[in-house]
Amino acid sequence: MNIDEIRAADKRLEGHVRRTPLLNSPALDKIAGKRVFLKAENLQHTGSFKFRGGWAAISALPRNTKGVLAYSSGNHAQAVANAAQHFGLPAVIIMPSDAPLTKINNTKALGAEVIAYNRESEDRDQIGAQIAAQRKLTLIKPFDNADVIAGQGTCGLEIAAQAKEAGIDDADVLVCCGGGGFVSGIALALEADAPKMRVRPVEPVGFDDVIRSLAAGKRLSNPSTTGSICDAIISPCPGAMTFPIMSRLLHGGITVSDEMCLRTMALAFTHLKVVLEPGGAIALAAALFHNKGLGDTIIATASGGNVDAPMFARALETLD
Repeated sequence: MNIDEIRAADKRLEGHVRRTPLLNSPALDKIAGKRVFLKAENLQHTGSFKFRGGWAAISALPRNTKGVLAYSSGNHAQAVANAAQHFGLPAVIIMPSDAPLTKINNTKALGAEVIAYNRESEDRDQIGAQIAAQRKLTLIKPFDNADVIAGQGTCGLEIAAQAKEAGIDDADVLVCCGGGGFVSGIALALEADAPKMRVRPVEPVGFDDVIRSLAAGKRLSNPSTTGSICDAIISPCPGAMTFPIMSRLLHGGITVSDEMCLRTMALAFTHLKVVLEPGGAIALAAALFHNKGLGDTIIATASGGNVDAPMFARALETLD
């Protein structure tokens, strides 16, 4: 993986991807005690940064591709379904049975066939490999795919350009982290275009496999794949492809509780007028409430906004 692959993905995404805004609120700055900017990928097509990787991967497939398959709790699912529909390819998406209904319905609405699995007792990799072989489908992994990582890295190119426009060249960049595709792509892009910026992964408390793996120098697994409302960023373990990139480029990570993610969703809605899902709010939560030892300027990614109404209502109740 290198910057040339990210720039090539950027060319394929041109005219299709949204250049999402870098938002700031004096009220949030006051809470954090620092300048905080939010890269609002919740405003991206399909409601998350995953659109970038899905489009980058499918746009790079050979013309004789028969169809695609992906596994996802929802954001990668919608991204792949959207791109497959555009390119006229059938899509099969393997989703956990407890995924948010909004994500399941949106994926189906984009023309994909959804197959449910139990994430506690079944192996999505095994299910995916079996179906892909039976139907001769191309598997688009959510983070262990070079084109997906390159696509996610285009967000890093935008962060570097927008930060430069705002007069920022030195910042801590906090990135919502699951298997590491988003944070790896951003880190590669910023290494080239904004080398003074420090990229840090942010994970849910109890599901910090990336942070623990970086400390141990080897890939470690989470003890469970359920138990947090941050469904979008819970992965079994760091990716085989992403881990070397993260090991080389990432700085210290931060963990955030579910409760703090809910509060941050409410604050983002109040002060920035944006809707975030729990996993999509986690980097902003770290910027607001766990920023000790960070610099005076923080850029946090909002990775997604695909949240069910009951969960969002639960978040708003934290303002009472």
